[in-house]
Amino acid sequence: MKKAILITGSTDGLGLETAKVLAGSGHEVLLHGRSQAKLQRAVEIIAAEFGVSPAPSFCADLSDFSAVSGLVQEIQNLETAPDVVINNAGVFKLAEPKLASGLDARFMVNTIAPYLLAKELSASMNEEGRMVNLSSAAQAPVSLPALRGELELGDNAVYAQSKLALTMWSRHLATTLGPQAPTMIAVNPGSFLGTKMVQEAYGTAGADIGIGADVLSRAALAEEFGQESGRYFDNDAGRFASPHPDALDAAKSAEVVETIESILQAKLIK
Repeated sequence: MKKAILITGSTDGLGLETAKVLAGSGHEVLLHGRSQAKLQRAVEIIAAEFGVSPAPSFCADLSDFSAVSGLVQEIQNLETAPDVVINNAGVFKLAEPKLASGLDARFMVNTIAPYLLAKELSASMNEEGRMVNLSSAAQAPVSLPALRGELELGDNAVYAQSKLALTMWSRHLATTLGPQAPTMIAVNPGSFLGTKMVQEAYGTAGADIGIGADVLSRAALAEEFGQESGRYFDNDAGRFASPHPDALDAAKSAEVVETIESILQAKLIK
């Protein structure tokens, strides 16, 4: 059955490669990017390679609260809600991570924006839908002051904490949104894949990004993922596995979610 699949950060790298895999399988892919020029190019690539009419696409900077809120509204205004959302967009290193809001842009893009998308868009989806959230093998205990923008941390620390926070809220939402909510899964697509992020961070070409695109496509569609809401899939191991212990701690996960919610409320995002 043809699915409508939204992929954030899909103008290049793993996001675009995943879009190609899914479009090549006959699904309608809704692209997102922060650059209109790159987004248009990605739309043209998908349309040309697979002979499909351009699907709706969305341009929004996920480090900007108003842009994220606008993106949510745009997607909710679609005639039909997406069947699957893949929260792929992420950042590792930024020249100036401090936002005018006081928050760290790396936490904003990797943790807070995808949380808002997952929570709000889940309301328009049902239990047959999927919410696939990109985690990482890099996971470290979350500093709530850093998440609130009160403590500055280095790139590696923020990345690992932001990905654990995402894994924590994925499990929390899976257990609190109820049985009619979409399947909510955190996925490590594979370590050191050949993305721009890995190249910039570590100066290495990295492994075949097709490895990641394959598992994200499976997470979006395959039956093996359909009954695993709240779990973490580690593609390095090729199976569902235990995330960092903090992600299995309901109280700690609730603290992370409460912190994110307080940030959103402070910015008048509901």
